[in-house]
Amino acid sequence: MSEDFGSDFIVLTDDEGNEFELEHLDTLEYEGVTYMAFTPFKEDAKDDDDIEIVILKVEEEDGEEILATVDDEDLLDRVYEQFMQRVEEAEEDGEIED
Repeated sequence: MSEDFGSDFIVLTDDEGNEFELEHLDTLEYEGVTYMAFTPFKEDAKDDDDIEIVILKVEEEDGEEILATVDDEDLLDRVYEQFMQRVEEAEEDGEIED
């Protein structure tokens, strides 16, 4: 969860053509699948704001990696718990501050 090189941002476009800017938080592998955690980018966000987490899975389509939604709510909960465990471990190790 190191941010030695600063934050990574991506812009996703939904099926209706709406663009969303997301900040990449972390990537992990769970049960052989790669998942990425993001938070919507907000210029006016304050430190005390609740953080919304968006979890997407990495899939391969036509030889390229794409990000896809996780439709299985139980799986999404399990992956979310894995990300939160990593955050807690990073906080305990002093890698990130509360």
